[in-house]
Amino acid sequence: MFFSISVFLGFFLLSFLFSFFCHRNKSIHSSSSSSFFHGPPSYPIIGCLISFYQNRHRLLDWYTYLLSKSSTQTIVIRRLGARRTIITANPSNVEFILKTNFHNFPKGKPFTEILGDLLGCGIFNVDGELWSEQRKIASHGFSTRSLKDFIVKTLEEEVQKRLIPLLESASITNQVVDLQEILRRFTFDSVCKVSLGIDPSCLDLSQPLPPLVQAFDSASAISAMRATAPVFLIWKLKRALNIGSEKSLKEAIKLVHESVLEIIRNKKKNIVNSVQDEDLLSRLLLAGYDEVLVRDLVISFIMAGRDTTSAAMTWLFWLISKHPNVEEMIEKEVKKVFEDEEGKKMKPFDYEGLKTMNFLKACLCESMRLYPPVAWDSKHAAEDDVLPDGTAVKRGDRVTYFPYGMGRMEELWGKDCREFRPDRWFDEEVGLDQTAGLTMRHVSPYKFPVFQAGPRVCLGKEMAYIQMKYVVASMVSRFRIKPVCENHPVFVPLLTAHMAGGFKVKVCKKKPEIDT
Repeated sequence: MFFSISVFLGFFLLSFLFSFFCHRNKSIHSSSSSSFFHGPPSYPIIGCLISFYQNRHRLLDWYTYLLSKSSTQTIVIRRLGARRTIITANPSNVEFILKTNFHNFPKGKPFTEILGDLLGCGIFNVDGELWSEQRKIASHGFSTRSLKDFIVKTLEEEVQKRLIPLLESASITNQVVDLQEILRRFTFDSVCKVSLGIDPSCLDLSQPLPPLVQAFDSASAISAMRATAPVFLIWKLKRALNIGSEKSLKEAIKLVHESVLEIIRNKKKNIVNSVQDEDLLSRLLLAGYDEVLVRDLVISFIMAGRDTTSAAMTWLFWLISKHPNVEEMIEKEVKKVFEDEEGKKMKPFDYEGLKTMNFLKACLCESMRLYPPVAWDSKHAAEDDVLPDGTAVKRGDRVTYFPYGMGRMEELWGKDCREFRPDRWFDEEVGLDQTAGLTMRHVSPYKFPVFQAGPRVCLGKEMAYIQMKYVVASMVSRFRIKPVCENHPVFVPLLTAHMAGGFKVKVCKKKPEIDT
């Protein structure tokens, strides 16, 4: 009874404060106060709760606007019940956080608390020795040899025998398909083969998605909602009472954990005592890791490997559907690299050829600049510090670098920063007859941190590019993707970003047919 009264009084107080400050908030906005342009209005106790609540459905664009008005491209957010959040789109700050003073900006307990129920002690949710040890053993899976094997053993089968026939069928029947969902199924199959050594066969659309996939989606979505909650106390209270979204999260996580543990135990029974040509799970088990730690690491890799590349490809296909000249240039590059000497047949895609496809890589980079698979990433200051732009950081502050906003800063990319222009990644002008063998301009990873940078740079970066090049080249060579809806899709930033409502398209087969 006492607890219920306390909760009621707490919400009554918040409602009163909300009503009281809303009027003041409007007057501050209308007066164009200079302080507003360096961060949202902030008040004692509640911080910027009012502005945060009002903009909770457009946080990305709100942050981007505030950052664009800041002379340092850095703002400070204060929220009730949470430590300060420093958000930056300043490359010098990003380099300081991710490299120069890396050890003072770990993930931190507040971050691991948000994702800890799902990711546990996996590589994306830990710091220090545990992170270093997991990264070391995982790195063996991303050698040049592993990438070549990935093309032959995974991509060839998954693309040529499953993805292409599925799209051909859709083109013949004039069926509307959700390309985002197809690509997510494809990447889930691929990452499961590489990480777990199993084939879930998700590209068979006649079959329902495995419960593990649905549980992954639910768990990642609700976990992401924790990070954007206006008041952190609310989700913590719901977790303590096991109600609402937190109850659903608990059920989804239980299914994910039990499913992966079952796969691990089955693998243990059949594992061969050899590290040659083994998947990540086999290497972890042979190294003698605890089952729970193996589970957590594998879950992290599945989540990252599935959602990031599928999101990047989804947005690229939408962008090139609006820029047919870019699609034509990609197709010409594919032909230049893989067409045989007689110009009648395409050679099989290989590692060396895919590596040279820099125009296609530029298209992927430009797509991820505008629609990064991970819109923001946070660290927490271990000790007091000062960022290169002069922003003071207090111990425990959340420090967030913001790839989505960085891609929209005129100071970084020019006045055309919101336009899709793959040629910005080259020094020379790119023409239809110059698509193969071009040298890309060097761009600092701290200006374009879509794969992080510094010691925690994404291990799977090269594998991601190879996979995306293989898929996009295979599809553009054969099909034209036509969106059903002309409206601009909505970018939704969860743990990894996606297109709201999917990407509904019709698939039109090109002629003549290209044999790869």
